[in-house]
Amino acid sequence: MPYLLAIVMSIFTLTGCQSAYYSAMEQVGYHKRDIMVDRVEDAKQSQQDAQQEFTSALEALSVLTNFDGGELESVYNQINDKYQDSEQAAQEVSDRIAAIEDVSDALFKEWQDELELYTSSKLKRASEVKLKETKRSYNTMLAAMKRAEDKMTPVLNTLRDNTLYLKHNLNASAIGSLQGEFMSLEQDIQYAIQQMNAAIAESDKFLEQLNQK
Repeated sequence: MPYLLAIVMSIFTLTGCQSAYYSAMEQVGYHKRDIMVDRVEDAKQSQQDAQQEFTSALEALSVLTNFDGGELESVYNQINDKYQDSEQAAQEVSDRIAAIEDVSDALFKEWQDELELYTSSKLKRASEVKLKETKRSYNTMLAAMKRAEDKMTPVLNTLRDNTLYLKHNLNASAIGSLQGEFMSLEQDIQYAIQQMNAAIAESDKFLEQLNQK
């Protein structure tokens, strides 16, 4: 089964046809709800990874606050590497959020459409209530994820500015200019991490809601 799933996922990832992908996955017993759970878990992991990359970038820049001579080019290379890693991690977060939005549209549409198939009014009402509660929890989670995503932008902007400035000013006078940026960057990273942790907490609540019987 894992081998078959891997084949199906690779084929439809390449084609980019999500509706066909969901249909194919259902044929092997992997439903939209399962895909949603996996994608939320992936988004949580991507936010944890982004936190680590941002923290590593801050540590690399902190070298400048105590710089007392040495090879600036090696410092620049390390900071640039950390910036590139941070940018990639932030993009991964954005991609994971987009993937969640895609499957949520398909999942909630299917759920809504299938309400009309009930013959039991009692079960239909129960399913309607569960759908509304799940949508509410989802919207809260998504809003938290979007806030976290937005807070990554000033971090990346500052990292990019510092990296570019250091690239073209590999001299001691550049250090003083960048040292003043450190505290601002530290605050931005702390705030971004807070928002990501809040999004992760909302993700856990959503998964709990989704998995309720």
